[in-house]
Amino acid sequence: MKTYILLPALALLASCSGTGATFDATGAFEATEVVVSSEASGRIMEFNIREGEYVEAGTYAGYIDTTQLYLRKMQIAAGLKAVDLRRPDIRKQIAALEQQIATANVERQRIENLVRAGAANAKQLDDIVNAAALLHKQLDAQRSALDKTSDSAGAELESLLYQIMQLDDMLLKSRIMNPVTGLVLAKYAEAGEVTAPGKPLYRIADTRLLHLRAYITAAQLSQLKEGQTVSVFADYGPNERRAYSGLLTWVSAKAEFTPKGIHTKDERSNLVYAIKIAVQNDGFLKIGQYGELKF
Repeated sequence: MKTYILLPALALLASCSGTGATFDATGAFEATEVVVSSEASGRIMEFNIREGEYVEAGTYAGYIDTTQLYLRKMQIAAGLKAVDLRRPDIRKQIAALEQQIATANVERQRIENLVRAGAANAKQLDDIVNAAALLHKQLDAQRSALDKTSDSAGAELESLLYQIMQLDDMLLKSRIMNPVTGLVLAKYAEAGEVTAPGKPLYRIADTRLLHLRAYITAAQLSQLKEGQTVSVFADYGPNERRAYSGLLTWVSAKAEFTPKGIHTKDERSNLVYAIKIAVQNDGFLKIGQYGELKF
């Protein structure tokens, strides 16, 4: 977002010099202009912006071709399904070993009872205990392998989901949405043209509130403070002049040399301070129009 300073024509300024004017400073009206640029690459399929049109913030203005983005999203979505199918069902895959361990535990309990009754020997008990321990080790190993496979699949799924989120954001940015309320000053592209991220599409400015940028001398600083109300005048031909109430919103903290073509009350002053006066536009004020200021 940039603020462009539009100086009035030198011929217009020259007509006011040396006339004993009663103004304290002069300048030009300006507005904060926004250059709206493309956020996507591709052909502009629709673009409804027109120069001179007043557009509200959030207005849909058109879109850029999204075919390739949509196909890429569908491809990744298919990959999500494939990864999900490869993801192991741990409970089902270890169910058989868990059943074998449960059977071995029952058998061990039966043999322990037989040993106590003298109907079985100790070797039979040792064999079943060792068999159960082996089954437990196999279960732990299988569970560990399945956990790693599942974690790997989960990480791959997460990566693919982020890619889809990225594509969703790019699809959203393929829609041209007007960011601020204002008047379209210039249009730089048309439907059918190919654009790219950062390429300007149009320039817009909110002209409901303009600022008169003027310059004052060091001697005039004591007469002004931010928040002060001042009188602003604008000429509309030789016989028409309008007066406006303005609000001093900014005084530069740094002196500068008088810009070429700018008149101050004291023409002998070389160093001046820039100021901005906010003026509600009644529809007649234009960007770059010459204005006078009276404290």
